[in-house]
Amino acid sequence: MALTKASLESVDVGSAPIDRYRELMGPEGWGPFELSMREFADQMRGRTLWNVNSTSRGGGVAELLAALIPYDRGAGIDERWLVIQGSPEFFAITKKIHMLLHGVAPDGSEITAAELRQYEQVMARNATGLLEQIKPDDVVLLHDPQTAGLVAPLSSRGVAVIWRSHVGVDQPNEMVRNAWKFLTPYMNGASAFVFSRRAYVWDGPDGSRIHIIAPCIDPFTTKNRDLAPDEVARILVAGGALRGTDGEPTFLRQDGSKGRVMHRATTSGAPPADARLVVQVSRWDRLKDPIGVAEAFARHIAPKTDAWLVLAGPAVDSVDDDPEQPQVLSDLQAMRDRLRPEVRDRLVVAQLPMHDIEENAAIVNALQRRADVVVQKSLAEGFGLTVAEAMWKARPVVAGRVGGIEDQVEDQKSGILIDDPKDLEAFGSAVVGLLQDREKAGALGREARLRVIREFLAPRHLMQQARLVTSVT
Repeated sequence: MALTKASLESVDVGSAPIDRYRELMGPEGWGPFELSMREFADQMRGRTLWNVNSTSRGGGVAELLAALIPYDRGAGIDERWLVIQGSPEFFAITKKIHMLLHGVAPDGSEITAAELRQYEQVMARNATGLLEQIKPDDVVLLHDPQTAGLVAPLSSRGVAVIWRSHVGVDQPNEMVRNAWKFLTPYMNGASAFVFSRRAYVWDGPDGSRIHIIAPCIDPFTTKNRDLAPDEVARILVAGGALRGTDGEPTFLRQDGSKGRVMHRATTSGAPPADARLVVQVSRWDRLKDPIGVAEAFARHIAPKTDAWLVLAGPAVDSVDDDPEQPQVLSDLQAMRDRLRPEVRDRLVVAQLPMHDIEENAAIVNALQRRADVVVQKSLAEGFGLTVAEAMWKARPVVAGRVGGIEDQVEDQKSGILIDDPKDLEAFGSAVVGLLQDREKAGALGREARLRVIREFLAPRHLMQQARLVTSVT
């Protein structure tokens, strides 16, 4: 369906006090952070910092923005978040580009002339909508390939534009290079480029405009806030992800008010209250390889343990910018249906409710905390926020040695990395080992939490971004 008007969605995430971090950071960390935020607010006085991406919910970018923007706003920066409008055809094209940037060929690895026209038409309509709101002195952060075509129209009006890529691969193949060739002409006017790790930088931008900022998590969000074991159980039972007796399934919202789990996941079943759980939380994306996780469980984990596997993701129709999700979920469910009943019954596919984003976050939080082992068997991964989330919760993690996951997990110290994520036997053996050795699992989890505190919390990210924005103004 063709767009008739680019009316961009404005996402209101409120504000949050940076004082939350004072105790967690300690005097040595807090002083520089507070000073940095105060100076940034002075620098941006009278100007707006805009973030533009392709969806307000589902996926790491939306979660990152929802967590970070409130702190800048709480520190006195006028920061806002807009979501572009696109047709189903546009999002099919950008999903194709996303896959190509990971070196995976969807049907037809070349961007066709018709796809090029559709991409540019949608970008032009969104650029018109943006320029009605953005002032020349403002700064715009554009996120991921969906927004690349906005660089030129914004920069030509004197707006400082930073384009940020949250995706990448360590060893690009010809498909990756061709995808970057497609995107590069659209981004020549950017003042800076941001990547999650140095290996993701392609040949286009000159070095002076390249900045490396790893993503982070916020421990004070609904998804990461501490939960007592009884709270975990009540939330999961109410959300349909665990069997048990109903209780009062409440959680604390971002604004401090009390929320209640009102919606249930669409699941293929629910583990019993005392089950040992292996959990992966991700979008229904082939690069997250949920089918590979299920096969590894069926072949190498279920026969050796009594554990259950929970593959959890968003309700399949809730993420507008990823049209491939229904097919991935369908393939996963078909694979599950072929398993022997004694294995199939211990493999739970859960579509988590997305009616209320904070309700969804509370269920994910509870699911990760309830897990005996958290896995992320991605075939490619820009960073992998779910890994940092699990580490913060002191969960032992088994993950593929791909992309930004390798930056987070120190193998055998704060988790276990599988050199080849397609090696189902190695993956399964690592999970079984942790299920059988609780002492080792506990030690990995404790070190994982300490690593997140040192490297992957919001203040580090906010200070790096503040320095970058200041440098282009």
